[in-house]
Amino acid sequence: MSDLVTIDINSAGVADIRLNRVDKYNALSPEMFDAITEAGEALLDNTSVRAVVLSGNGRGFCAGLDFSGFLGMAGDSDGTPITARRESTGRTPGNPVQQPGMVWKKVPVPVVAAIHGVAYGGGFQVAMGADIRIAAPDARLSVMEIKWGLIPDCSITQTLRDLVRIDIAKELTFTGRIISGEEAADLGVVTQVSESPLETALEMADTIASKSPSAIRLGKQLFHETWHGSEDEGLKLEESLQMQLIGKANQIEAVQSNFEDRAPEYVDPD
Repeated sequence: MSDLVTIDINSAGVADIRLNRVDKYNALSPEMFDAITEAGEALLDNTSVRAVVLSGNGRGFCAGLDFSGFLGMAGDSDGTPITARRESTGRTPGNPVQQPGMVWKKVPVPVVAAIHGVAYGGGFQVAMGADIRIAAPDARLSVMEIKWGLIPDCSITQTLRDLVRIDIAKELTFTGRIISGEEAADLGVVTQVSESPLETALEMADTIASKSPSAIRLGKQLFHETWHGSEDEGLKLEESLQMQLIGKANQIEAVQSNFEDRAPEYVDPD
């Protein structure tokens, strides 16, 4: 695992993931794109993980594309296009610059992003892949690609559509303007604001981790698979997933611990 992204999993099953290219404001180089995706994919089969917090070390979440490589963005120093740098594992949809946002949708447990400082361009889009976003009031967020004569192409079509109206998505994309954490919450881009977003995110993750991990995982699957699907498909999936929970060990434990007024003791999902 690259030291560009660190992972620390505590005893409660909360994975604390930090973008760690501090000297570059966690900017996205080809290697950084790869490291973020690899960090997410490392959690796909870990049944002991119950929630994830995604944040950036240093002064901000992520400043977007590494400007030092911007003029040569069609390829890096060895001439390899950025979008071809990483051989796909087949586990995360998209090309290498889209996967760092998409991988969090594939992680089977809730992902809470904590945003401070800036989240620009590709960094903005990485954060949009999380299930929940908590931002500092003075955080600065922008779909910044228009500044460079580009469109956003780091998975925004599959993430921002779940959060805001299409006219808001267009306005942010066409203007490239910078919004604060507070305005982002008003627009629906982030879930809530906090003076200490990382602390709040970790507390939320602890709460999620205290619930039945079986129900949490299937709850995320339910929304992911049905949000843009048909009525019939959604209703059928509700029923089939619920039948996977009823009468099983973690569901019984949830009921018993509530009646006995004690902390539940859940087992890892199969």
